[in-house]
Amino acid sequence: MNEALNFIGIVKKSGNLLLGYNSCEKAIKSNNKLYLVILADDVSDNTYEFFKKLSLDKNFKLVKCFDKKSLGQILGREEIGVIGVKNKNLSDNILNKIKSGGE
Repeated sequence: MNEALNFIGIVKKSGNLLLGYNSCEKAIKSNNKLYLVILADDVSDNTYEFFKKLSLDKNFKLVKCFDKKSLGQILGREEIGVIGVKNKNLSDNILNKIKSGGE
């Protein structure tokens, strides 16, 4: 595991993560603020395009990294492709860890 993935696990414990396509879509469309959506590298092109359009419309950051298995492992699932972060400071921290090579 690396620093960014480990931190995502900590964010889950804090209650500031939404897990899964449907949970993230529902939160975004009902105007519950998400600051960051993380997509696994191996999500479908349709999933990527859907969240890319939403990110432009609703003004949240979108990053595509890790694979479904790695994300799932840190979050206690077999696989997960879509994760939403509900806290701005935590989302910024995750982005910084990813950018600094914590991927």
